[in-house]
Amino acid sequence: MLLKNIIGAYLCKSSGCAALYYVAGLLFFNSFLCYILLMTYNLTKGSISKNIILFSLPFLLSYFLQTLYGLADLFIAGQYNGADVISAVAIGSQIMHMVTVIIVGLATGTTVMISRAVGAGESKKISRIIGCTVILFMCVALAATVILLLFSSVIVTLMSTPAESVEETKSYLRICFAGIPFIIAYNIISSIFRGMGDSKSPMFFIAIACVVNIVLDFVFMGMFKMGAAGAAYGTVLAQAFSVLCAFVAIKKFDMGIHLTKKDFSLCDGYFSQMLVIGLPIAVQDGFVQISFLIITVIANRRGVDVAAAVGIVEKIICFLFLVPSTMLSAVSSISAQNIGAGEFGRAKKTLVAGSVMAASIGGVFAIIFQFASRPVLSLFTDNKTVVELGTQYLKTYVFDCLAAGIHFPFSGFFSSFGFSMVSFVHNVCSIIAVRIPGAYLASLYFPKTLYAMGLAAPLGSLLSVFICIGVYVYMQRRGKFDRIA
Repeated sequence: MLLKNIIGAYLCKSSGCAALYYVAGLLFFNSFLCYILLMTYNLTKGSISKNIILFSLPFLLSYFLQTLYGLADLFIAGQYNGADVISAVAIGSQIMHMVTVIIVGLATGTTVMISRAVGAGESKKISRIIGCTVILFMCVALAATVILLLFSSVIVTLMSTPAESVEETKSYLRICFAGIPFIIAYNIISSIFRGMGDSKSPMFFIAIACVVNIVLDFVFMGMFKMGAAGAAYGTVLAQAFSVLCAFVAIKKFDMGIHLTKKDFSLCDGYFSQMLVIGLPIAVQDGFVQISFLIITVIANRRGVDVAAAVGIVEKIICFLFLVPSTMLSAVSSISAQNIGAGEFGRAKKTLVAGSVMAASIGGVFAIIFQFASRPVLSLFTDNKTVVELGTQYLKTYVFDCLAAGIHFPFSGFFSSFGFSMVSFVHNVCSIIAVRIPGAYLASLYFPKTLYAMGLAAPLGSLLSVFICIGVYVYMQRRGKFDRIA
């Protein structure tokens, strides 16, 4: 459906027609999923595979729509601008993606704790966890906004941004950094809903925001020729609108949770539990994104064409990684509910089912993009050099989807038991031992191609797979997965 919408927009060549095509496609897809996902399911009973699918589909669409933000920005920027703006949007949105995944990782503590409380039937505990979450992330939002705005120019310099793209990148980042409170608000609301077993509501909120973002992109970059700044304004305004919709929904529908002033505090040990679970995941995700940024820096130093090619491929990979990312969150939430209910065996079976599903789909992606890489890259730009370089990079990089389909669900499973540090360790090992040095050596010894550089990521993920399986076997023998940590 995404590919169909992009092709339709590409063929239309007019901002009005393209925007209408996007909106129609998204609304149809969203309406279809609403129709088949009307009920809320008890995640501690019934078929494990069915639970994963029913919980994952809205989750997948939410991630899909959130990723579409970056894809839409990049695609529309390519229709009205040159490589300088494309590179600026690619670099800027990659930094914003890093900020978002860190927030989502930190919020995992909230999701896991609420899921356990739901499984155990402790409604008062849910209220206290939500209140603690609100206080914690208000502080995070304030600190992140101030710090990132102050260091926006430094960040652009550290990224080795091509000279042609520096000013555009600065404009994009400053606008997006100012909108961080909205990004945090949306992701926290989503984490609470998902912890309670509702993965559908966040899907609705982001669907509305994505449609608004796409329309604003065409208005700001197409009609008003605002370049990268137009993409940033579209993103921030759309995210703010999604948060508004979420608050309206919370006020209108009774979730069965009643908050009091006493709930809004950092007490009862919930604050420390959130950090124990969420902080290692946030730091892990941060390191992973830093590794991507370092690889981007390596690419940026090879010129604007390579920078644009790598930037586009990173967006495509973000889209393909929706499956393992969704499975990580699904396995984490479903396993946590079963752990809260004392169903430890079902939690283990959830890991196995989730890994098989994600790895299988990742394998299909790896095969398809051996043939589809060039046509897909051509949708984003007419620059033949960028398309050729991007095709080389994507054909090898795409194998990361297969390996990630295994170690992502393991990370979710470890987190549901409170062993988030395992996920942190295997990702750091992957980054330090393989991803970064692999990308650097590939650029050094294979300067005329990006095939070798694309192998760094899947090889790093393969190391993570071995570590995850080894740790799982060790901890299983010690009975660590038969009780709550």
